[in-house]
Order: sequence, then structure tokens, then C-alpha cells
Amino acid sequence: RYLLEQDFPGMRIGPEPTTDSFIAVMYGDSEGSVPGNALVVDPKKPFRKLSRFGNAFLNRFMCSQLPNQVLKSISIIDSPGILSGEKQRISRGYDFCQVLQWFAERVDRIILLFDAHKLDISDEFSEAIKSFRGQDDKIRVVLNKADQVDTQQLMRVYGALMWSLGKVINTPEVLRVYIGSFWAHPLQNTENRRLFEAEAQDLFKDIQSLPQKAAVRKLNDLIKRARLAKVHAYIISYLKKEMPSVFGKENKKKELISRLPEIYTQLQREYHISAGDFPEVQKMQELLETCDFTKFHSLKPKLIEAVDNMLANKIASLMSLIRQEESNMPTQIVHGGAFDGTMAGPFGHGYGEGAKEGADEEEWVVAKDKPAYDEIFYTLSPINGKISGISAKKEMVTSKLPNSVLGKIWKLADCDGDGMLDDEEFALAKHLIKIKLDGYELPGTLPPHLVPPSHRKPLQIAE
Repeated sequence: RYLLEQDFPGMRIGPEPTTDSFIAVMYGDSEGSVPGNALVVDPKKPFRKLSRFGNAFLNRFMCSQLPNQVLKSISIIDSPGILSGEKQRISRGYDFCQVLQWFAERVDRIILLFDAHKLDISDEFSEAIKSFRGQDDKIRVVLNKADQVDTQQLMRVYGALMWSLGKVINTPEVLRVYIGSFWAHPLQNTENRRLFEAEAQDLFKDIQSLPQKAAVRKLNDLIKRARLAKVHAYIISYLKKEMPSVFGKENKKKELISRLPEIYTQLQREYHISAGDFPEVQKMQELLETCDFTKFHSLKPKLIEAVDNMLANKIASLMSLIRQEESNMPTQIVHGGAFDGTMAGPFGHGYGEGAKEGADEEEWVVAKDKPAYDEIFYTLSPINGKISGISAKKEMVTSKLPNSVLGKIWKLADCDGDGMLDDEEFALAKHLIKIKLDGYELPGTLPPHLVPPSHRKPLQIAE
């Protein structure tokens, strides 16, 4: 709702558990909704395979279509609220985690939403997160309603959230958590306003870059599936080979299923496969219980060779084609809704701050502090109105900034490139040091509004 800045059919927002449905929010020329059973038979929509989860799920699945600019670039799957307690979980009537896993394998980004007042990860939430295993690179975490707590409480809340996530998501690196208040109401606590704005901007950039990376992500999924299919072929053909031709088939089947971890290790050594490419042992054992091993196919080396050839040669050429196509096409980013509010005008991120300060003022922004800078300048014994690099260095290193940063400031401040600074250039250097010490980034090139007045080129007026 925050991203679209518009209500969509089927949407309900409230403090109580509201939606119990999966809602696919997609672009459409007119506003409306399509129920789940009709949705899975529509050949134009990518949901046909969801029919295997049965009516209990399809009755709680729908597609909301509306003419919103954001949805021209991305589609959003709004999942039901997570429940706590065994009773509610059973009442769903379908395998919630399996459905989440199906979506997780096909989406570009998974956003886990946490409330600053409700941080506990319930059993179902824990299982839901575990169903995203193998998709860790897609996960981002949003800590919402952060304006309802003060800075000290927010620090504790953030620490508690990271601790809780660390017990559920087994990754060596820390997950990216975006902190903010993602709704269009006034902030209750404004002391962290700048933090919330910077975090929202980072989240927007992450979401806006998705359309550009979609082709590469699909190719990445194709490679992943090809590797899994290859490993699957090795496992199935090994089980087929080990089966007796006449007697004791059932006992041999039980023995092979129990020995599956050993078989994995054997295949790993024999075919030089990474342990991470094998399917989960427990899940594989459960699936094999219902299979007839005698009907499995034997290994076909030619097919394995074809997969290896595709991974080694075809994919590389396909990757270069995608890159070429991307460079020829205009940059695709998400527009509309909340994304447009942070792009232009005085309320854009960073407008009027750091190096952008004074961009829309007539007077040189450095002028207000120049008298103080002039006092320092004249203590450095200028000759012919300029100080040498050595004199400037003595003063600039008092900022304790590293030489790499001071070198960049010197390059920006020495407008005429003569290796010396006049009073205006020195004032500019001090201003740039102040920008850096205030925590802002330095510009790559000097913006026109920061160029000292005496170094500005006069505009030629056409006769």
C-alpha cells in the first residue's frame, strides 16, 4: 500500500490479523480481481503449477489488477499474516510453507516485515523462513513502525531482532535490515527522521534495480536447476543400479534409503560434486519411500555431457548477449507511487545537504563561514595572496581525515590547478572538510554552485 500509494482489491490493513489470502498484485488496464481457481487455468499468468496445492489453497488465492505505474515494472505477492500457535496453523488446510517455497523459487526479492512492537518469531514464522533456504540472497528485512519508539528503544529493538534472526537464518553474513516507518502518516518520533529517509532510499534503490537484473536472475535460476537435475540423475541411476533383478527388492529399497547420506558422500567423491548441490537428505528420503526404484532410468552419459557443455559454453555466450542487450536498452527502473516522491524537488534524498547545500541559492554557500576561514588563511603567511601546498597541508591534516580524502579535497579546491590556494580556494577546502566531517560524501567533480566566484567563467551574451 505504501509503495503503490493506492488501495488494491482485497486489501485490508489493521492491527488485528486481516488477510488470510495470497494476493498477487499485478498491472491491469482496469481495476478488478480474479479468484484463484480461474487464475491457475489462465495461460497468460505464471500460476498454473499452483493447482497442485488444491482447493483449500486456491480459495485463499487471488489476483488484484489495477492500472498503477509501479506495477508496470514489478508484481507483488502479498502473503497472509503469520500465525502463532499450532491450532491456527492446522486450520489453514494447505501446506503453507510449501506454497511459500514455490513462490520463493520464482521471485526476485523476498521482504520479511517485522513490527517494532512485535519481534517474536513464532513457530510458523520460523518454519516459513526455513522454507526460503537456498534463497538467502533474495531476502531483505524491514523493521517497520520504528518511529513509535525512541532512539534508545530502537537500538534495543534492532539488537533483539538481529539476535532472533540469527537463530533462524543460518548465514555467516548479517542480513540487511531496513529501519523506517513505511506508511504515509506523520512520524510519531522525529529524532531519527534522517535515518528513516536514508533507509527508505536504500530500500527503494534495491527494489528499483530489480527489473534490470531480472534476465540475469532467470539465467542464474536456470544454471541452479541444471546442476540440481544433473545431481538428481546421478542419485536416481545409482539407486536403480543397486536394485536386485528378482528377489528382495523391498528390503534393498529400505536399506538404500537409510544409507542415503553415505550414497551422497560416495557420489560426491566419484563425480567431484559439491555437497551443496545435493537435495536435503531427509526430504529426499521421504520422497523415495513412495517410489518404485526398478522403474528409475539408468545414467545416460550423453545427456550429462550435454548439460556440462551447456554450463561450460552456452551459458557464457548467453550471458554476454544479455549484457549487450542491457547496454543497448534504456535503464529500467521502477517508477510511480512512493518511488517518485523521492526523486526530484526539494524533498528528494540529500537535497540541500552536504555538497548539495546552497545549490539553489544565488550567494556562494561558503561565504557565510569565509570570515572565520580567512583568519586561519592569513596566519599561514600567504605570498601574493596565495598559500603553498605545504602550508595548506599543515592546516588540513588537523581535521584528522586520511590523506586519500584530503588529496581529493585538494584536487576539488585547487580550481586553477596551480598547486596553491587563494583565500576563496582555501575557504572551499575548509568547507569540503566540514562536509566530510559531517558524514556526507564528497562530489566526484566540483558542482557549479561550489565554484568560488572569482574562478567562475563569465557567461558570453550572444549579440
